[in-house]
Amino acid sequence: MKSHRLAASALLLAAATQAFAADCHPDPLPGRSIYLRGSFNDWRADDETALSYVCDHYELVARLSGAQSFKVGDEDWDFDFGAPGDITLNSGVPVALAAKGQALKATFNGVARISLTPGPAPTLTVTDLPADTPLPPPAASTVTDPVALSLAFDSQDVADKSPYGAVVVGTEVTFSLSALPGVDAVTLVVEKRRLEGNYDVLDYSELARVPLARAPAGADGRERWSGRYRFDAAAVYGYWFEAKIGGRTVLFENNPTPVYWTRERGAGGAGVVAEMPSNAKRIRRYRQTVYTPYTVPAWASDAVYYYIFPERFRNGDRRNDPRPGVDRFHDKTVEFHEHWNDKPWRPGSGDGSDDQWSNDFFGGDIAGIIQKLDYIRSVGANTLYITPMFTAASNHKYDTADWKHIDPHFGTNADFERLCREAAKRGIRVLPDASLNHSGADSIYFDRYGTRGGQGAFEGGRINAASPYASWYTFDATQAEPDKQFKGWVGVADLPELNKADPSYRAFAYGAPDSVTRTWLNAGASGWRMDVAPWVPDDFWREWRAVVKQTKPDALTVSETWFDASKFFLGDEFDSTMNYIFRDAVLDYANGGDARRMVANLEEIREAYPPQTFAALMNLLSTHDSARSLHVLGDVDGKATPAEVALAKQKLRLAVFFQMTYPGSPAIFYGDEVGVTGGPDPMNRGTYPWADRGGHPDNALLADFRRLTKLRHDLPVLRHGQLMAPLHVDEHVVVLARRDANTVAITATNNGDAARTLTVPVPRGASPFPWTDALSHVPAQVDIAARTLTIVVPARSGVVLLARASHVPKRADAAMRDSQP
Repeated sequence: MKSHRLAASALLLAAATQAFAADCHPDPLPGRSIYLRGSFNDWRADDETALSYVCDHYELVARLSGAQSFKVGDEDWDFDFGAPGDITLNSGVPVALAAKGQALKATFNGVARISLTPGPAPTLTVTDLPADTPLPPPAASTVTDPVALSLAFDSQDVADKSPYGAVVVGTEVTFSLSALPGVDAVTLVVEKRRLEGNYDVLDYSELARVPLARAPAGADGRERWSGRYRFDAAAVYGYWFEAKIGGRTVLFENNPTPVYWTRERGAGGAGVVAEMPSNAKRIRRYRQTVYTPYTVPAWASDAVYYYIFPERFRNGDRRNDPRPGVDRFHDKTVEFHEHWNDKPWRPGSGDGSDDQWSNDFFGGDIAGIIQKLDYIRSVGANTLYITPMFTAASNHKYDTADWKHIDPHFGTNADFERLCREAAKRGIRVLPDASLNHSGADSIYFDRYGTRGGQGAFEGGRINAASPYASWYTFDATQAEPDKQFKGWVGVADLPELNKADPSYRAFAYGAPDSVTRTWLNAGASGWRMDVAPWVPDDFWREWRAVVKQTKPDALTVSETWFDASKFFLGDEFDSTMNYIFRDAVLDYANGGDARRMVANLEEIREAYPPQTFAALMNLLSTHDSARSLHVLGDVDGKATPAEVALAKQKLRLAVFFQMTYPGSPAIFYGDEVGVTGGPDPMNRGTYPWADRGGHPDNALLADFRRLTKLRHDLPVLRHGQLMAPLHVDEHVVVLARRDANTVAITATNNGDAARTLTVPVPRGASPFPWTDALSHVPAQVDIAARTLTIVVPARSGVVLLARASHVPKRADAAMRDSQP
């Protein structure tokens, strides 16, 4: 289908622009929009980055800074314009029309004009503009009627929607919208979202239109329009309201708040009124998760992860180190760092390395992890998440060569079992990582280079129909060029994509008694983290989850996603996910960003995810796929001043404080706790600076990490306590409340450069006195008569205050969120 639409778009673009002189031409794509999408906006199709058609070209003036990757394309990725390589400012570059083509790159200076001239030979021009160039003002709302503007609905207020948040199948949800008198009718529109892949497809189908009933105006002079809808199937739904006022129809929809990495805008909560769009895709739906009941392992919310990229953590056995000239990397050789504290090598940077990516090694291995288990426990971690350890050519091992064996440079299968046993003695679980979406080109299953045993499906660079793995891949024998004869994942030839529908592959991956999934669970793994989960079909994950839970009922399943992952939490796929929304929201806040944006994004997750998953999310700050936190916060490799480094570390302390006091399972990326920094891959994958290997760990920072993990372990309310509605949020300060059967905790953070003193209501369910600071043990100031609490929040830091919980009658509509205070 997409190939047909791509061809049609190309014909339109060419036909309408056969000659470009001074003449203007009609828009070759009437009714459709194209967008500038890139690293600066999480690759979203945002209204602010839509190009306008002017005479004979599309253009956009936007504020852009620094090095960015980007494309120009439509909202569904049906087509986009791209070309490999960098764009020089103030000059045109030919671009190609493609489906999911390669990204463009440019370094921006503040404000730029992006111009796309269509036609048989499309050209993209990026023009540098003065920094004070005004941007086009946003389109003003055309809704001016005071009754229409009075429409109000907040999906996170139980007075407007009950019950709160995600609900189980069969739940009847009450919706209630208020307005001044003068509304003629209100209809709730309920839709079901099509769930596909990496959320590239944005498609809702209407299920029901529910007329809402009007209640007379109350003391506030506002009428209430209410109705109910029963959700009878597990799915992600959308809903919005249609209101008729004085013969005019308006829309009440989700707010325009961006959610990190997520295509759809709208963070839930208070919505907005708007004109009915001509294209229904423009409606910002509220989202509703409906799930079949499922259980997440009880230990997951107690987990503190220590997240290891094994090749760079610790070299415990030098006998298994990779050897240049002996050990191969595809059809070439490996590189090896003689000095543990070297920086990773980056091809083309002039550092003396070869032109191969991911072939430089330091010698980290399983023996090194075992040697440092006591250290890991002392940091406060009780769960290891380790990126892939299976045989593979690269240093990252996502190009798997053999899923049944540990890479010989890491150790043996017996070493993995020993790791699990030794970890268990210290109360530590082990969560391995795998990609079941693709293999390596240099694998026993594909064997492009003819070095893996002679049975590969692309043996020696030729299609091998006799291979037992031939049906695992998709081939096109009509192509002459080898790289085009098979499907590489997202176009990467080193990662041939697997046919996940193939029965023999599914048996190998999870179905057979000796499958990959069962083998490593039986060897001691406590669950799985699954790479690029959105690219694998849902029915695959459903069958896979059943096998995991059958093999080890308390095993944890974690998906790799970067966006709102509600589709995976419908009861039959995953327990948790890597919480990149948390990462970006908290790091932006720690870096001085508006606290209200962080809270909106975190509240969106809390509303969207089932509570058992929300309590077990892998809450990240740094990862092997993103720049390290300290780099993001200002400690840029070798370029930051001592003052900038100190400030970055204080910002990191704030981020970790928030991470350790928030619901979910905190993850510490190896080395963050001692001040390791690094930009995007490969610099984020540097070595741990062990003192006995000549490194210089920041022990003061390590002590602060230990203090905060201990706080989390010492206070069950920080791991299991119900999160209530925020007590206070402004530009810099966030005050949250948690409650369990025995304790109420208030956590307050401040990203400003000065201490803040504020007064907040004592949360419902808390004894009014005494309140004590959990770290300093100093009593807090309480006004018992007014039931208020005065909090002093230090600059770029936080406090935790504790009080006893008092008995509160249980309310069904407050299971996850209370109206405060």
